[in-house]
Amino acid sequence: MSDNCVFIHTNERQWLGALVAEYSFRRNSANADKFDVQFIHTRDYPYLRAREGQAFLRGGTSRVWHMDDLQSFTPLRFLPPKLMNWQGRAVVTDPDVFAVGDVYELLTMDMQGAAVMGRHRSAKEDKRAQVATSVMLLDCARLRHWDAEKEFEQLFRNEKDYKEWMVLGYEDPANIGYLPDCWNDFDHLDGNTRLLHNTKRKTQPWKTGLPVDYTPADKFKDKPLLASANRVRAKVFGEYGLLGRYREHPDPAQQDFFFGLLKECLKLGHVNEALVREEIRKNHVRHDAFEVLDRTPDLQARAA
Repeated sequence: MSDNCVFIHTNERQWLGALVAEYSFRRNSANADKFDVQFIHTRDYPYLRAREGQAFLRGGTSRVWHMDDLQSFTPLRFLPPKLMNWQGRAVVTDPDVFAVGDVYELLTMDMQGAAVMGRHRSAKEDKRAQVATSVMLLDCARLRHWDAEKEFEQLFRNEKDYKEWMVLGYEDPANIGYLPDCWNDFDHLDGNTRLLHNTKRKTQPWKTGLPVDYTPADKFKDKPLLASANRVRAKVFGEYGLLGRYREHPDPAQQDFFFGLLKECLKLGHVNEALVREEIRKNHVRHDAFEVLDRTPDLQARAA
């Protein structure tokens, strides 16, 4: 393995997105021969499935772990330092993050003494210290204390809270640096975007029209009546019952970017038609995907 690696962590539900993301990192880099791209897939880590249906601590409340949740891959984002044998640089991204610019610029960025870097998760003053760990730049040699499996298990013993873990709330602040927002651009695409993150789950462009299949954020912590009603909904109708369907992305350019990448993947054989049709059959990809591909304009020429 190279001393520079991009890791995309994913699960079955986001597999097509992960494949398109992998292609984008290579396509849009003038230095694609200087780094590896690897997947971290939930199927390879049985300790995740072993906790199916068990309660864990999230946002100060008890939630139930489900492997079929859209985001069941998230505990794996802390694995790269170990996978790199605690050496070199790694970038780890969600499977819904796509390269617009050259990720090698991120891999070789001056970390200014930080061991881990990510963008600010929120502009709100009381949340400014929180890190959006959906894209991280890692100095692997300095993260030997990361133990993804151990920390995952601690969630089920109420020793750690998932939400705090996901925003680096347990990390020494001296180890943390902050990336410009353009390296994890939340549903925003312009001339400055380097990595586009389709983070608003309900408008992911490849899922429009499908039934919602993710656990929504707990927004009722301070509203006990609404929280109780939400628990009843989940118990009676299922975890995703009455949550509606994925909506069209409000920015057509972002839909065109994803499907433009997928169009190239199909043309070059990086993804085949049978895989896309199987993902449609499983309700992982919108049912009109091929119609969208037919009307999607070609992308501009790739990086030289």
